[in-house]
Amino acid sequence: MMETVHVGLEGREYDIHIGPGLLAQTGTFIGPFLKRKHVCVVTDENVAALHLDTLRDGLAAEGIGFEALVLPAGESTKNWLHLERTVEWLLAQRVERSDLVVALGGGVIGDLTGFAAAILRRGVGFVQIPTSLLAQVDSSVGGKTGINSPLGKNLIGAFHQPRLVLADIDVLGTLTPRDFLAGYGEVVKYGMLGDVNFFEWLEAQGPKLAAGDVAARIEAVKRSCEMKAEIVMRDETEQGDRALLNLGHTFCHALEAATGYGDRLLHGEGVAVGCALAFELSARLGLCSQEDPSRVRQHLHEMGMKVDLKDIEGDLPDADTLLDLMGQDKKVVDGQLRFILARGIGKSFVTADVPRDTVRALLVEELSAR
Repeated sequence: MMETVHVGLEGREYDIHIGPGLLAQTGTFIGPFLKRKHVCVVTDENVAALHLDTLRDGLAAEGIGFEALVLPAGESTKNWLHLERTVEWLLAQRVERSDLVVALGGGVIGDLTGFAAAILRRGVGFVQIPTSLLAQVDSSVGGKTGINSPLGKNLIGAFHQPRLVLADIDVLGTLTPRDFLAGYGEVVKYGMLGDVNFFEWLEAQGPKLAAGDVAARIEAVKRSCEMKAEIVMRDETEQGDRALLNLGHTFCHALEAATGYGDRLLHGEGVAVGCALAFELSARLGLCSQEDPSRVRQHLHEMGMKVDLKDIEGDLPDADTLLDLMGQDKKVVDGQLRFILARGIGKSFVTADVPRDTVRALLVEELSAR
């Protein structure tokens, strides 16, 4: 029942294995990459309580020992303090350039650990074992690693491809409904940006995914990874097409900064809200029909997701402050903010030709509806 997606970057190729029970087989998958039978694992408190013993047993079955660093859970861990702690711990463990570091967790742990591996001894190998849906379909694939700054999300980092990704579908069963749906925000993004047939499949299969259907979950993760891998192979360091993967993220990152990168707005929730805003902006600019944002919003509503600014609890800054936060986005080029907009579902593109007044008017309207 395992599926494999190959990321064919020359000299940095790796496989993404997707299926049930993979965590218990980690030793079998990782063993061929090891020169010595020992790995260092970085994880967080929540994931460690649920999955660290299974990983330990899976490694031990192949005679592989390990040490683990357990960090606090949450987006606030993606900072300089915990990066330094991770790097110093890995150095204390005498990690060599031929060793592998294992990231066991969601996007926060994967991004932080990957960045630590990228800068440790000028680059050591690492393996992604993503334990959230969001990480399985997005952050574990493509080699983006990094931490957040108070000025913006993911502004500090490096491109560093993993040696292997193990996406165990069984671990998704331990997610809360909210965390699963946050990951679904990234899944449905792929349909919106480049595959209307996948979006239609999700409209039909989304409830089965949320209910725990294993086959549907495998298919959704596989298709998401295929789409990301295809784009990454064309544009590894985001000089062009890879920016399409940021559909909804310009709004999302500003909203995350405005809410303090906390539990008020999970990343995938911000992506869903951001995608709805991006399609609404596209319609207002005459790029697509109003039917498209309406269809996007309807599906997100049917899945029980956050869709509008009014769905975000607590106060939000005014439209001008949100626009200033967007100005810190990584997609800014020569001071010009780039948006990912759409000519329809599955037809996204990157543009800097977006009047600031139109964006501001949309934000003012959305904020006034709160």
